[in-house]
Amino acid sequence: MSDHERAGAVLYAKDVARVSAFYAGIAGMAVTHTEADHVVLESPSLQLVVVAIPAAVAATIDIADPPRRRTDTPIKLAFAVESLDAARKAAPLLGGELNPVEREWVYRQHRVCDGHDPEGNVVQLRVRAD
Repeated sequence: MSDHERAGAVLYAKDVARVSAFYAGIAGMAVTHTEADHVVLESPSLQLVVVAIPAAVAATIDIADPPRRRTDTPIKLAFAVESLDAARKAAPLLGGELNPVEREWVYRQHRVCDGHDPEGNVVQLRVRAD
Protein backbone atom coordinates (compact mmCIF):
# COMPACT_ATOMS: atom_id res chain seq x y z
CA MET A 1 0.00 0.00 0.00
CA SER A 2 1.42 3.38 -0.91
CA ASP A 3 1.41 6.34 1.49
CA HIS A 4 -1.41 8.12 -0.35
CA GLU A 5 -3.72 5.11 0.17
CA ARG A 6 -3.19 5.02 3.93
CA ALA A 7 -4.78 7.24 6.57
CA GLY A 8 -2.32 9.34 8.48
CA ALA A 9 -1.89 11.48 11.56
CA VAL A 10 0.78 13.82 12.84
CA LEU A 11 1.50 14.05 16.56
CA TYR A 12 3.78 16.75 17.93
CA ALA A 13 5.97 15.65 20.83
CA LYS A 14 8.55 17.07 23.18
CA ASP A 15 10.43 13.74 23.29
CA VAL A 16 10.06 12.22 19.81
CA ALA A 17 12.01 9.04 20.60
CA ARG A 18 10.02 8.22 23.74
CA VAL A 19 6.61 8.95 22.20
CA SER A 20 7.50 6.98 19.05
CA ALA A 21 8.64 4.01 21.14
CA PHE A 22 5.31 4.09 23.00
CA TYR A 23 3.21 3.87 19.83
CA ALA A 24 5.49 1.30 18.24
CA GLY A 25 5.24 -0.85 21.36
CA ILE A 26 1.61 -0.36 22.32
CA ALA A 27 0.05 -0.34 18.84
CA GLY A 28 2.48 -2.67 17.07
CA MET A 29 3.49 -0.02 14.54
CA ALA A 30 6.75 -0.35 12.62
CA VAL A 31 9.29 2.47 12.62
CA THR A 32 9.92 3.04 8.91
CA HIS A 33 11.87 6.29 8.91
CA THR A 34 13.79 8.25 11.52
CA GLU A 35 15.36 11.70 11.43
CA ALA A 36 16.42 14.05 14.21
CA ASP A 37 13.13 15.93 14.15
CA HIS A 38 10.60 13.21 13.32
CA VAL A 39 9.84 9.48 13.25
CA VAL A 40 7.47 7.73 10.86
CA LEU A 41 5.51 4.75 12.22
CA GLU A 42 3.33 2.58 10.02
CA SER A 43 0.74 -0.16 10.16
CA PRO A 44 -1.19 -1.57 7.21
CA SER A 45 -3.88 1.10 7.66
CA LEU A 46 -2.19 4.11 9.29
CA GLN A 47 0.93 6.23 9.05
CA LEU A 48 1.71 8.15 12.25
CA VAL A 49 4.40 10.81 12.07
CA VAL A 50 5.75 11.97 15.44
CA VAL A 51 7.28 15.42 14.96
CA ALA A 52 9.45 17.37 17.38
CA ILE A 53 7.84 20.44 18.88
CA PRO A 54 10.07 23.44 18.06
CA ALA A 55 12.64 23.94 20.84
CA ALA A 56 11.36 27.39 21.87
CA VAL A 57 7.83 26.00 22.30
CA ALA A 58 9.00 22.75 23.92
CA ALA A 59 10.85 24.76 26.57
CA THR A 60 7.51 26.17 27.74
CA ILE A 61 5.87 22.75 28.11
CA ASP A 62 6.19 20.85 31.38
CA ILE A 63 5.54 17.11 31.21
CA ALA A 64 4.80 15.83 34.72
CA ASP A 65 6.21 12.53 35.98
CA PRO A 66 3.98 10.62 35.77
CA PRO A 67 2.36 12.56 32.92
CA ARG A 68 -1.03 14.18 33.44
CA ARG A 69 -3.64 13.46 30.80
CA ARG A 70 -4.15 16.28 28.36
CA THR A 71 -7.92 16.27 28.13
CA ASP A 72 -8.17 19.78 26.71
CA THR A 73 -7.72 18.69 23.10
CA PRO A 74 -10.40 17.70 20.58
CA ILE A 75 -8.28 14.82 19.21
CA LYS A 76 -7.91 11.29 20.58
CA LEU A 77 -5.97 8.71 18.57
CA ALA A 78 -7.45 5.19 18.59
CA PHE A 79 -5.67 1.94 17.80
CA ALA A 80 -6.68 -1.69 17.48
CA VAL A 81 -4.54 -3.98 19.64
CA GLU A 82 -4.35 -7.74 20.12
CA SER A 83 -4.98 -7.59 23.88
CA LEU A 84 -6.02 -4.85 26.28
CA ASP A 85 -4.46 -6.82 29.15
CA ALA A 86 -1.10 -6.97 27.35
CA ALA A 87 -1.35 -3.28 26.45
CA ARG A 88 -2.17 -2.42 30.09
CA LYS A 89 0.99 -4.23 31.24
CA ALA A 90 3.17 -2.70 28.48
CA ALA A 91 1.97 0.89 28.80
CA PRO A 92 3.85 1.77 32.04
CA LEU A 93 7.04 0.21 30.68
CA LEU A 94 6.70 2.53 27.67
CA GLY A 95 6.00 5.63 29.77
CA GLY A 96 2.20 5.68 29.52
CA GLU A 97 -0.81 4.21 31.26
CA LEU A 98 -4.04 2.42 30.39
CA ASN A 99 -7.14 2.69 32.59
CA PRO A 100 -7.95 -0.33 34.80
CA VAL A 101 -10.17 -3.09 33.44
CA GLU A 102 -13.13 -1.72 35.45
CA ARG A 103 -13.12 1.35 33.19
CA GLU A 104 -13.35 -0.58 29.89
CA TRP A 105 -16.59 -0.46 27.92
CA VAL A 106 -18.09 -2.11 24.85
CA TYR A 107 -18.87 -0.02 21.78
CA ARG A 108 -19.77 -1.31 18.31
CA GLN A 109 -18.47 -4.85 18.85
CA HIS A 110 -15.24 -3.68 20.48
CA ARG A 111 -13.97 -3.67 24.05
CA VAL A 112 -12.48 -0.19 24.48
CA CYS A 113 -10.20 1.47 27.01
CA ASP A 114 -8.57 4.88 27.25
CA GLY A 115 -5.10 5.68 28.45
CA HIS A 116 -2.30 8.11 27.73
CA ASP A 117 1.14 8.22 26.13
CA PRO A 118 4.36 9.44 27.81
CA GLU A 119 3.42 13.09 27.25
CA GLY A 120 -0.16 12.76 28.51
CA ASN A 121 -1.88 12.61 25.12
CA VAL A 122 -5.08 10.59 25.52
CA VAL A 123 -5.16 7.43 23.43
CA GLN A 124 -7.86 4.81 22.99
CA LEU A 125 -7.14 1.12 22.50
CA ARG A 126 -9.66 -1.46 21.38
CA VAL A 127 -10.08 -5.16 20.67
CA ARG A 128 -12.90 -7.12 19.11
CA ALA A 129 -15.47 -8.02 21.77
CA ASP A 130 -16.29 -11.71 22.02
